Amino acid sequence: MSDSSPISPTAHYTGYVWYRNGLSDPALTTTEGRILFMSLHPLMTASAALGRPSLETYLLARHRAIDLLLERAIEREQITQVVEVAAGLSPRGWRFTRRYGDRITYVEADLPAMAARKRAALERAGSLGERHQVRDLDALKDSGPDSLPALAGELSPGAGLAVITEGLLGYLAPPDVRAIFRRVAATLSRFERGRYISDLHIGGAQTIEVRGFRVLLSAFVRGRVYLHFADAAEAEATLRQAGFADVKIERATAVTGDPPTRGAALAHILEASTLLSARGSIDDRSHALQ
Repeated sequence: MSDSSPISPTAHYTGYVWYRNGLSDPALTTTEGRILFMSLHPLMTASAALGRPSLETYLLARHRAIDLLLERAIEREQITQVVEVAAGLSPRGWRFTRRYGDRITYVEADLPAMAARKRAALERAGSLGERHQVRDLDALKDSGPDSLPALAGELSPGAGLAVITEGLLGYLAPPDVRAIFRRVAATLSRFERGRYISDLHIGGAQTIEVRGFRVLLSAFVRGRVYLHFADAAEAEATLRQAGFADVKIERATAVTGDPPTRGAALAHILEASTLLSARGSIDDRSHALQ
């Protein structure tokens, strides 16, 4: 993956979405993001008026669901270290370090150009420090100084670690996604407690709306958007083959308890661990995709 990756437009767009909805600091917005949002806003408004999915509701659903699962991991599972891979302009590190202070160490990681931009933004927001860092990382590397295993090697294996990917997997080819699953599982297996939390694109019933939303996303990111799995069962089997022992996949709205409005209902979230929890599973929630 290079800095010319087609994922970059979403980093700017989502940065503005988070700010617009009260989830971010002005320092984490960009002119590019504001222009992208304003240019798409009439289309998104029309889509919502017709009862069709919109990017904003989809993005907010997945972001809030991941936030909630990370909050639970910190509060219930004693997760004290977080690595957010391909963090872009996500405000999650800013918000969680403000909330939890010295209780957590939050490391945001991305390709060098975006990492530099994020680092400068967090400096303006007054958030960078020992407990909140931005590091260069290539999500597709197995080894080397800018790889996930190398970065995780600097953290404490006796403390819990959560790895987060948001807005990344859908733009990667299936072999790259499987490799990321294996890489994250191998990384978490070195820690006493761990969680992998991510959004996930599920195919399922390919309705006209799902196909249309996929075309919209593909046009927006200027590249292909993959639907890697036909259903949650297939995704769960792939994650287990990658080394995870405990897997839960459900709709974002099932995680948050929000109404499954169009757009929001298309967002799916995975939560996985390499160890079976003391409860025997990650959560007592029923499988929301069945």
